[in-house]
Amino acid sequence: MKFGIVVFPGSNCDHDCHHVITKVLGHEAKFLWHKEQDLHGVDGVILPGGFSYGDYLRSGAMAACSPIMDSIKAFAHDGGMVFGICNGFQILLEAKLLPGVLMRNQSLKFICKDVCLRVENTETPFTNTMQTGDVLTLPIAHMDGNYTLDRRSATKLLEEGRVLFRYCDSSGQVDDESNPNGSVESIAGVMNEQGNVAGMMPHPERCSESMLGNRDGLKIFESIVKAWTK
Repeated sequence: MKFGIVVFPGSNCDHDCHHVITKVLGHEAKFLWHKEQDLHGVDGVILPGGFSYGDYLRSGAMAACSPIMDSIKAFAHDGGMVFGICNGFQILLEAKLLPGVLMRNQSLKFICKDVCLRVENTETPFTNTMQTGDVLTLPIAHMDGNYTLDRRSATKLLEEGRVLFRYCDSSGQVDDESNPNGSVESIAGVMNEQGNVAGMMPHPERCSESMLGNRDGLKIFESIVKAWTK
């Protein structure tokens, strides 16, 4: 599988994603500069974490207007898999490829720590190597990670199986104490109605190797590859 990894001014997890794809999974990856419009025949697109344009406006708002996003929208419309991580998630929301917005953390502080996520739906291209109810440990590092939309819409996302992950404690219990940023319904990752575009705040690329002490994040990338090879 050939991945395209989009690089915006301020991206800082692009090389992490490239390493996981090429060195850990053994697949092909190509960096795509945000001013390009040619996706170079990639099979899947990753929007990595970072601080696109320094978050000078709303996080991801300026990046969502970059030339490459028109190509990514067309790619997604045609069924191509698109995955946004942290700032990449923010960009997908600003580009209206996913529902909702990301607000300032409830604590009004930057948060950098490991969190637990409960897998909510395994019938997706992003979670098909897992079991419903599995608990993953992944790191977060964000200031604007408070996933926000009205309660009724959030409940609908849950009912439709479009919520991939929710913040939880180590036993899988979802509660306010385990929600690091105040996200509605403790949502940590969602996908679009068609099931080919997804975004999440935690960083799976930062915990995809045994040498890092945790390989939980690799399951997400393995799921994408598995879905593509079917």
